[in-house]
Amino acid sequence: MITGELGIKLIKQFEGCHFNPYLCPALLWTVGYGHVLYPEQATLPLARRKEIRLDPKDNRVWSQEEVDDLLKKDLKRFELGVSRYITVPLKQCEFDALVSFAFNLGNGTLQRSSVRSKLNRGEKEEAMDTLLKYCRAGGKVLRGLERRRAAEVNLFFMESK
Repeated sequence: MITGELGIKLIKQFEGCHFNPYLCPALLWTVGYGHVLYPEQATLPLARRKEIRLDPKDNRVWSQEEVDDLLKKDLKRFELGVSRYITVPLKQCEFDALVSFAFNLGNGTLQRSSVRSKLNRGEKEEAMDTLLKYCRAGGKVLRGLERRRAAEVNLFFMESK
C-alpha cells in the first residue's frame, strides 16, 4: 500500500515546506517536508544535538524538485514500516494516518508503541486514544503536535463515518 492524497496532504500541512535547513523542535537539522538531514543526530541526548553543525553542502536553498524527491523517498520508508508493523488489514485512510504518525515520530516509535499493539489486537478506538498522547517534542507538549494527532485520528476514522 502507498500513501494516498489525503495522507500526503496531511503530512505536508503539518510539516510545512522549508527550502532552507533549520533546527526542528526536537533539535534535528531538517529540510523540505520534515526530512531529517542527519539521522545520527537523533541518537544524541537533547542537550548535545546543537553540537552537530550543518554541513556546508546542505546549507543552501533547496529546490522544490529536491524537497519533493526527499518526501517521496521518506514516504517509502514509513510506508514499509507501517506495512511491516501493523499486521491487521487497513483501509487507505487508516494507512495514511499511520504513515503520518510514523513520518513524524519514526518507525521505531511506531514499532515500540502501544498504538501498534492495540491495533494489531483489533482495538482501533483504544489505539487512537493512545495515539493522541504522542504530542511531545524536546520534552514539551506542543500544540502543533496535539493538532496533528487529532487530524491523524480524524483521517484514520474518515472512511468509517
